[in-house]
Amino acid sequence: MDASRQQTRTPAWLPAWAAQLSEMYFSGTTSMFILHGAVQDFVRQGDSGVYGALSDFLAEQIFGRWDLILHYDLARGLRAFAGRDGARLKDMVALANRRVGDLSAARKDPATAFALLDRFVQNNIMAADSERLSAALLLDHASFLAPAGDAGRLNLNAATYVVTLLNWASSLHVKRLNMAFVLIDEKQAALSERLSASPHVASLEITLPALGDRERFLEFAIGGRDFASASDYSPAELARLTAGISLVDLNVMVQSAFETGRRLDAGRMRALKKQLIERQCQGLLEFVQPKWTLDAVVGHEPVKQRLRGDAALLRKGQSGLLPMGYLVCGPVGTGKTYLAQCMAGEIGIPCVTLRNFRSKYVGETEGNLERVLSVLRAMGPVVVVIDEADAALGNRGQEGDSGTSSRVFSMIAAQMGDTRYRGQILWMLLTCRPDLLPIDLKRQGRAEVHIPLFYPAEAREVRQMFVAMARKLGADLAPDDVPDPPQRGMLSGADIEGIVGRALRISLLNGEGGVTRQALESVLGDFLPSTESAEKELQEIAAILECTDRQFLPAEVRARVDREGRAALQDRYNRLRRLIELR
Repeated sequence: MDASRQQTRTPAWLPAWAAQLSEMYFSGTTSMFILHGAVQDFVRQGDSGVYGALSDFLAEQIFGRWDLILHYDLARGLRAFAGRDGARLKDMVALANRRVGDLSAARKDPATAFALLDRFVQNNIMAADSERLSAALLLDHASFLAPAGDAGRLNLNAATYVVTLLNWASSLHVKRLNMAFVLIDEKQAALSERLSASPHVASLEITLPALGDRERFLEFAIGGRDFASASDYSPAELARLTAGISLVDLNVMVQSAFETGRRLDAGRMRALKKQLIERQCQGLLEFVQPKWTLDAVVGHEPVKQRLRGDAALLRKGQSGLLPMGYLVCGPVGTGKTYLAQCMAGEIGIPCVTLRNFRSKYVGETEGNLERVLSVLRAMGPVVVVIDEADAALGNRGQEGDSGTSSRVFSMIAAQMGDTRYRGQILWMLLTCRPDLLPIDLKRQGRAEVHIPLFYPAEAREVRQMFVAMARKLGADLAPDDVPDPPQRGMLSGADIEGIVGRALRISLLNGEGGVTRQALESVLGDFLPSTESAEKELQEIAAILECTDRQFLPAEVRARVDREGRAALQDRYNRLRRLIELR
């Protein structure tokens, strides 16, 4: 190993990823690195408190004493790069022209650039000790040169670049010299798997800023100005409230408060946070500000008691006693999404729903999920709601999409099972068909608590549901004015809302100020519930069989389980499933 490659003491202010890069490089085992994640964010430039771009940080702080740094991307081509140091850049340009070649010839042609670089690497290996250069190559937006995809499907140029990079990464001669290659891209999944999975290449994630990082950056962004004149929040409060937001977006929040004259109050803070997080996830997450607590949920008392207990534990900092996630199941219209949002409101933490992150382009789906998981890890604590989870998450053995579903499943399962985020990321998987979810996601250590929801069956609970739906529609309805519905136990929340809406329409047309008993009786008499009774029964039995706590089951459901037994219910479920599949 080159004597100059001996490790020096790592500065305490270095970000964790940069310290790891330095340690791995100085070990002499790795010379090629993939940096992914928040690569477009601001990076602290040394111990001075100044912030700048990642490429400047690499050139000035990581490779600040090296002879030559080369930077390449498709737009600017191959060039010498020294960050903000003009004098050093002038020397580098002259050195590059002597030792690498005419860089202007490779300005926009990657094939020419890679040929020049490969010749330089070989020449530097064979040079005498006194002539060898310490050199680093920064390859920005690397996935445009070495994209993900089966090796046999890459075009010849892309395949050539991948093989060239692998040759440099695996070369023992390169590892003995002061030579490093840094591939930079937001999405690791967008890069060729031959590179990201190579034992000679180290992948390092640049995470979104932690609380301490945001506090330090706010001091820089505010720059001694009177922040109280533009914000209702102190810098410490703002840092605490902006988990999951990049420093670039945090800077937008601060500067817009000063420059536009629009004070950063609670309303603007909520709107900006929602906008910035959704933009950061490219619309793959929807930020939900919970409006209700579990007090707004009608019925399901044992379920609410369990969730309230978990909320209390989280507020007390006892996250080790919380489940990694919940599986909320039951027939359609039982309020699964509403319960999840009320749970987030009960705890007082943000709630996000996972949108469709799948793409028809190779590697794009995994890259989208990679970005989403990175934001979630930085946001915690947060409730993550995945509706129609059986369809959204796929399974480990799914075929027909080049392995995308299998990789998506593995990424989700790995994150759900990462106990470092217990109490920080609360997963809520919602589905009316829990039987279709892979058992890997439903086991202990992932979605541990399985909560079944059912249509209201008790007279008191049904009346409460009618009153709640009337209130939602802005109408008055007394519990005593709700007749006993003939379809009790068969009406979903959506059915009840529809019945109340029709009754309100009739009441208003008759000159009444609210929903009348007569109007409700008329609508209930004419209402026809869904004919998909077999499908509903299958979903109900699936929820019963999935339940992890007997107390979650309503009294009449517990009585049915005691009367028929789980084996008989399983047999009934199997017969219903075969019947539905034959339709």
